[in-house]
Amino acid sequence: MSSAPTQPANLDPAASDRIEPYVWKIAGVVILGMIMSILDTTIVNVALRTLGHDLHSSISQIQWVVTGYLLSLAAVIPITGWAARRYGAKRVYMTSLVLFTAGSALCAVAASTTTLVLFRVLQGIGGGMIMPVGQLIMAQVAGPRRMGRVMGIVSMPAMLAPILGPVVGGLILQNLHWSWIFLVNVPIGVIAFVAGWRTLPETESGEAGRLDVVGLALLSTASSATVYGLSQLGTHSSLTAPAVIWPIIIGVLLAGAFCRHALRVERPLLDVRLYANRVFGAASLTTFCLGAALFGAMILVPLYYQEVRHESVIVTGLLVGPQGLGMLLVMPLMGRLTERFGGGRVALFGVTILCLGTIPLAFVGTSTSILYISLVLLVRGVGIGFAFVPAMTAAFAALRSDQLSDATPQLNVLQRIGGAIGTAVLAVVLQRASGIAPSATKLASAFDHAYWWSLGIAMLSLIPCLVLLRAENPKAKLSPAAANAESTAEPLGV
Repeated sequence: MSSAPTQPANLDPAASDRIEPYVWKIAGVVILGMIMSILDTTIVNVALRTLGHDLHSSISQIQWVVTGYLLSLAAVIPITGWAARRYGAKRVYMTSLVLFTAGSALCAVAASTTTLVLFRVLQGIGGGMIMPVGQLIMAQVAGPRRMGRVMGIVSMPAMLAPILGPVVGGLILQNLHWSWIFLVNVPIGVIAFVAGWRTLPETESGEAGRLDVVGLALLSTASSATVYGLSQLGTHSSLTAPAVIWPIIIGVLLAGAFCRHALRVERPLLDVRLYANRVFGAASLTTFCLGAALFGAMILVPLYYQEVRHESVIVTGLLVGPQGLGMLLVMPLMGRLTERFGGGRVALFGVTILCLGTIPLAFVGTSTSILYISLVLLVRGVGIGFAFVPAMTAAFAALRSDQLSDATPQLNVLQRIGGAIGTAVLAVVLQRASGIAPSATKLASAFDHAYWWSLGIAMLSLIPCLVLLRAENPKAKLSPAAANAESTAEPLGV
């Protein structure tokens, strides 16, 4: 029997503006699981060269350690909404922790590339569910009036993992065997499981209904095909290569078929009718564009330090750190500002700072001051902090509690696909601009060119932010008493 804490009977979490200690306790447990699964992705990216050498595999073979993980993530995320409604969010979250931890232990003892890829798929099935189900639990517990502050903290792992991952991975590879990249997850997973079993509440996510098998087949294949095509840019130099373009085309067509199917059935796997909600639709598009702007640009700074400045993996990770520091600086302010001014206004302010902070990077050369670059990255981090979470918070706050189980996987898929597209586009731009065997000066110029593209992607994010600003939930403009009354009308099930 779970010993999860229960809220006082006379306190409606949706109506109260104060965040009780038990909410922060639940947030800490959810963050523990999230940061374990997200960090693992960026840590393994650093280890591909070592894995290929030890397992006697080429880059085209060993890259399946990453691709297999991404494909399993893309395949399992769509089913998390139905699973949370059918079995309960807590039970699905606990199961995902078990799968991820078991997959991590098996990866550590893999003796060949084939077995490692298979175990990574198992790990990805668990990891793909941890993030959306964790967000679902926190959205249910927090309630609409407190969601800005709580989701700002819960979303920290997603923003900081790409920065911390290379540092942690470099430290492990420099001092320990590569198996510790996976073994380090085992004790964390055990602690997260025990803490989750004792702390997480049972929540109500709505009626599950029958599993939409047709929708599952269409959407899982669509997302997997799209991610596979984008991942192949690591081994192909062109966006139009058959191994790249055909999976993406197939993925887009299947996604269209899923949307048509979802509008015709009573209980689809994911409810695409949510996009009729103007706030959710605009916030979702903002999340997609910000995913492309954020994670796409993430590859440029580390590569610049390694390729142009010839810094080590550990030093590179540390030099990317100011961007994460900028995010952390605004975390205490972000939730309150989102609740006070609305997600659209805060996100627009953040994207504007992000764009302004990207311009100086387009003029970086071979000997630009590292201190100057670090200050620019700090400004970008501030912009990212103000932009990312408010958009996602606005999306959650615009929905009823029974719609959250559909919303969380959709937002996660959009964020991942956006990040994959941004990464793929900037990687191709950088590769084409640098040419064959470039000099340091030409390579620095190629990075400048790529950052102009990065600025363009960031500026595209301004459009959905403006739409979100216009469509912002009118409850944000009500008096506190009226907003409380309206929130109480649809309390979240905890």
